[in-house]
Amino acid sequence: MVQHTPAAQIGQKRSSPRVEAYKAFWRRLRKNKAAVVGGVLVLFFILIGIFGPYLTSMDPNSPQIANKLKPPSAEHWFGTDNYGRDIFTRIIHGMGITMKVGFFSVALGGVVGVFLGIISGYYGGKLDTVIMRIMDILLAFPGILLALAIVSVLGGSLQNVIIAVGIFSVPAFARIVRGSTLTVRKLEYIDAIKALGAKDGRIIFKHILPNVLSPIIVQLTLRIATAVLTASGLAFLGLGAKPPTPEWGAMLSEGRAYMREAPHLVLFPGVMIVIVVLAFNIFGDGLRDALDPKMKK
Repeated sequence: MVQHTPAAQIGQKRSSPRVEAYKAFWRRLRKNKAAVVGGVLVLFFILIGIFGPYLTSMDPNSPQIANKLKPPSAEHWFGTDNYGRDIFTRIIHGMGITMKVGFFSVALGGVVGVFLGIISGYYGGKLDTVIMRIMDILLAFPGILLALAIVSVLGGSLQNVIIAVGIFSVPAFARIVRGSTLTVRKLEYIDAIKALGAKDGRIIFKHILPNVLSPIIVQLTLRIATAVLTASGLAFLGLGAKPPTPEWGAMLSEGRAYMREAPHLVLFPGVMIVIVVLAFNIFGDGLRDALDPKMKK
């Protein structure tokens, strides 16, 4: 006897567990309205950082003394600075610098920290002790002071700021990844893979690393906010990008002498730093909630 398949079931295919996990993740993320707003803002900032300089017609670094310290107007939306340069144009060009420092420094710290964390958690023993004690030494210094010391040694420049922020980001990644690796290493399927003769490199990069990606992704997002704030602080102290580079921290430093007569010089760069840091923090919190297995219903 021939059994007919219902029409509704024709062409249907069961999704893989990975696809279902992705769908569940997006559903949880969409429910967090604040995270959605933060994600949209982050995407907007990235696009502005890439394409913004091509959308402005004014030179961000060319002085126009005749336009010195003009308040916000239809011609200059954010006003002009003490050299007559358009602040809106400098803010747009500074977005690319901010995104560059944030992403590149955190990428540097993430790669080194993840590698050290996995090696430390997987092998344990004396190697784990040595790596973690080095991380403890780095964590003993407040982040901004450690970055300040590194930049003071290397010299003030945008590249050295990226290196400094990357170095002080390493311990955070190393400790988080080590903890996750210790948990995954004890699972039965890891022992089974070892019994089958799999090499350590294959186990680490094919079986352990994919299972510790969730905390890494969350930490990357949250760490970018810290990197932006630290880089702006270093530039404010004169140890970051050199003038006339339109870096927001440097703009704050230049404008503080004119706070009374022209408060817009520090208002707009300061507000932009706050918005960018807040957007990444909110988005990172949303990612953490969406990726946390305890949030699953």
